[in-house]
Amino acid sequence: MALPPEKIAELKQIIHSQISQMDIQSQIRNVISNISANHNGHDEDLSEADVMAQLRQRGVVDEIMRHIQVDGAQGGRPAAHFADTNSHVNQPPSKKANIDPSRRYIYFMVQGGKAFLEHLEDPNALPGQKVAAYFTLHIYYRNQRYRSRPVPCAVEPEFDEGFLLELHKGEAGEAGKMADFPSMLSLSDPIHMVLVKTDAVGETTLLSSHFFEWRPLLTAKQGQMKTSIEMMGTGNEARVPVGVLEVQMELFPRPGQALEENVVRAQLDMERSRQADRERLFLVYAKQWWKEYLQIRESHQERLVKMFAQDENGVKRPVSSYVKPFRAGRLLDTPREAARFVSLMHHEKLQTLGGGDRVEQWTNLHSFLCRNRGDCEDHAILLCCLLLGFGLDAYICVGTKVKGSVHAWVMTVSADGLITFWESLNGHRYIHHAIDPNGPPMAKAERPKYPYKTVGCVFNHTSFYANSQASDHVEVCRFDLHNEAHWKSMSQDAIVSVCGPGACPQWPVPPPLSPSVLDSALVSNDLEQQLRVLVMEHRRDLGLTTQWDDQLSYILSPALAAYEVERVTGITAGNEEFQDAVRQAVPDGQTFKGYPIQFTHRNARKAFTTCLRSPVCDEIINCRGDKVRLAVRVRVFPYPESACATWIMFACKYKSVV
Repeated sequence: MALPPEKIAELKQIIHSQISQMDIQSQIRNVISNISANHNGHDEDLSEADVMAQLRQRGVVDEIMRHIQVDGAQGGRPAAHFADTNSHVNQPPSKKANIDPSRRYIYFMVQGGKAFLEHLEDPNALPGQKVAAYFTLHIYYRNQRYRSRPVPCAVEPEFDEGFLLELHKGEAGEAGKMADFPSMLSLSDPIHMVLVKTDAVGETTLLSSHFFEWRPLLTAKQGQMKTSIEMMGTGNEARVPVGVLEVQMELFPRPGQALEENVVRAQLDMERSRQADRERLFLVYAKQWWKEYLQIRESHQERLVKMFAQDENGVKRPVSSYVKPFRAGRLLDTPREAARFVSLMHHEKLQTLGGGDRVEQWTNLHSFLCRNRGDCEDHAILLCCLLLGFGLDAYICVGTKVKGSVHAWVMTVSADGLITFWESLNGHRYIHHAIDPNGPPMAKAERPKYPYKTVGCVFNHTSFYANSQASDHVEVCRFDLHNEAHWKSMSQDAIVSVCGPGACPQWPVPPPLSPSVLDSALVSNDLEQQLRVLVMEHRRDLGLTTQWDDQLSYILSPALAAYEVERVTGITAGNEEFQDAVRQAVPDGQTFKGYPIQFTHRNARKAFTTCLRSPVCDEIINCRGDKVRLAVRVRVFPYPESACATWIMFACKYKSVV
């Protein structure tokens, strides 16, 4: 029975992909070289039959046939399935990447950019000069994350990257089927494109966060289309374009037909209409709810009851839409380790152009992870999502700190009602015990240690509570959230209707975390060697010689490990062994001094400059005396998403000269 033309084209595509993956061309060249050598270099004696016989003898033909499967073939999943089970963030697949013929894919090709006018007069963008900054494009679609290679910043950056996105259905039992046109039309998830700029010292800037609607591709003949995507800025520049990306899309396997444009347009219009209706109804409910809240007490007008927040694209969303339970897989083992990870994400307060008031920007989780930098709200959202993923009853608190600045932190409520505050910026935890406002004055040592002053509201992905107590001061508040006399709650049905799963595809679920790619031993050793050179140069400028004690440097390692364990668990371990080792290493009559410090980066010169600002560390590095021996130890602890805790300890031993 003859195969239809589309099956023949599909079979050719499978064979071509297998030949590319197995690098058959090089094997054929090797066979020809061997046969030619046996024929004393007379290529004219070669025949196709000889080459095929050698390929069969080596098992190459059988290997190709074993990997090729068409519809109806028996066996497991084809080897052509493109998947990376070990990493959630992948470099873009090569142009030879294979596809599973039983699945449907979009090949999303970013050919290049243009009109990035900010870099029009950048001298570092000229050929032959050192690149001072580069772009990285991040792609997220239905639990699949990719990032491009770094591209030098220019007016017309040359991305030339392809991303293979699988269009599978998320429901159980459907993932193994090829998506047909009705199922593809119902996939409302957009492709989230995040453009990040990294400068020469490693500082990152979120240039653009764009949600791209790909379904017009279903109307293209042969499943191919080209388009230009205008990438808009973020924050206050959300209406200003930063540049244009030229994109080509292609469906694999290619469909034999295309949908009518009016069908796709009707689907998109229906989805937008439904979402607009949900948001409108929620807004009407929120207005009535707020009116009732103000009637309880006139002073409620001044409380920080945050029902809506603006994202990086200037879109105002219900705050509960930012929070979704987030499981970290095997990358994080405990809630406290999650808190440590979040605290290592860089903290930065956005400022308006030319200064002024604080900018409000609650960043989408994917954008925050790509940039690895954000404000306290971004950190609190990520931590709350992770704690919810670990099964805790977690909420985000919005209020003020002791000095009056607006702040967000995380709160968990245990099964027996114990309230714990989690500070997402440093990983600290505080147990809350409400103080009786009518009780006797407390001694200063007995007062709460947490840095929070007032709390206006708490919320998560299904709940929202506004503080209705007489005082909104944290130390006297009671966090019995189900007590309507203390907290006014929103309807959970109303929140889920606009923030629940699938309610708004433009507010996607958290992306999977990417594992660290750092080699801890390698980067630790490299940073340590750089610091040794900087110390030697610094002391040489002061006219001092430098002698290192390698054994003393080595025995500093347990201390750095203990410091990191303490930050994660709150438990100090191994201190006795470290102190005993130091006593053994420092002879009688000599003095030992040590200075540990932790960073969230791996820039040696920046870390060294910071250390010199400490009088203790400056005294160690500039140590003078008899038999001065210096030591330095670096330990880099990698975490997901390129976050790391860099511990450095400088030490010296010397004999004082009176």
